[in-house]
Amino acid sequence: MRGDDGRAEGMFSYIRLEERVPADHPLRPIRDIVDAALTDLSPAFAKLYSDLGRPSIPPERLLRALLLQAFYTVRSERQLMEQLDYNLLFRWFVGLRLDEPVWHSTAFTTNRDRLLDGDIARKFLAAILSRSEVRGLLSSEHFSVDGTLIEAWASMKSFQPKDGSGAPPQGGGRNAERNFHGKKRSNDTHASTTDPEARLYRKGRGKEARLCFLGHLQTENRHGLIVKTKLTVASGTAEPRAALTMLGRAKRRRTVGGDKYYDQAGFIAGCRARGVTAHVAQNTSNRRSAIDARTTRHPGYAISQFKRKRVEECFGWMKTIGGLRKTRHRGRALVEWFFTFTAAAYNLIRIPKLLTATG
Repeated sequence: MRGDDGRAEGMFSYIRLEERVPADHPLRPIRDIVDAALTDLSPAFAKLYSDLGRPSIPPERLLRALLLQAFYTVRSERQLMEQLDYNLLFRWFVGLRLDEPVWHSTAFTTNRDRLLDGDIARKFLAAILSRSEVRGLLSSEHFSVDGTLIEAWASMKSFQPKDGSGAPPQGGGRNAERNFHGKKRSNDTHASTTDPEARLYRKGRGKEARLCFLGHLQTENRHGLIVKTKLTVASGTAEPRAALTMLGRAKRRRTVGGDKYYDQAGFIAGCRARGVTAHVAQNTSNRRSAIDARTTRHPGYAISQFKRKRVEECFGWMKTIGGLRKTRHRGRALVEWFFTFTAAAYNLIRIPKLLTATG
């Protein structure tokens, strides 16, 4: 018998979101880890909100929604709210009832400063790594460091002279053509009017200069999980300085792998002062390497050189999936918050798989 294609809706519908999400869906173990981490952060949330006034949108829901934005490469918070309105999976993960209205996308803007002042992204990353089941996945002795360019949310046309002499061209409308050929521009004399903290920088010879920040990661070598992050203004000395800051002082002997850019006498000396052995790639192009056979002869050096390349997997996911190839935010502090939060999202994608493989 052929079924009826009618569109009449029943007066009542009894449905639970829990039943609509498959038992083996990959978001289920992720939500368990997220909920446990957010429970640990509850005292930190309590300090950020007043006891007076109307109840706000729970910060836990805001953070879960931002995780979905990173997991599914949702381009904007407005599109995220559209998805949350009709996507049952998104509602289930965030914690919204089926008939509960979604909030306006501007809620992220009004709550952003509060979450930024509380350094919630860094605390969230630490809470994930502090779980007992996660600590068993981490190495406490062997690490890798690296940096990457995060393109700023600013046009090259916004890079104007600091003295105010960069008058806009006549005619052509709001987005008029500009010709920069033959003009000398540098960070000393120019600054972006859109994001003054962004710097003009290029990663290597033959590559174009861009307005950007530098994002830095420290990963552990057992499974390549991110343990620390830092974001700085772009400069030629930012990577080794940021790496030394992330490494801190060691209570036990540790190793750190890095590419040729870290083969600098200052970085090697800084590592030794912190009780860290630098297993960096040797840079012998028209110069003498800062490390010698006393370091490179050991089998651990070759292992570190093999493991250090896994940090590129983190950068690749954060840029292509997490949406950090070009940031959607302005100001170093806010870009760093989302850089750290996206690093936590990367860990959440990998941790359930690692727990299954090692269990």
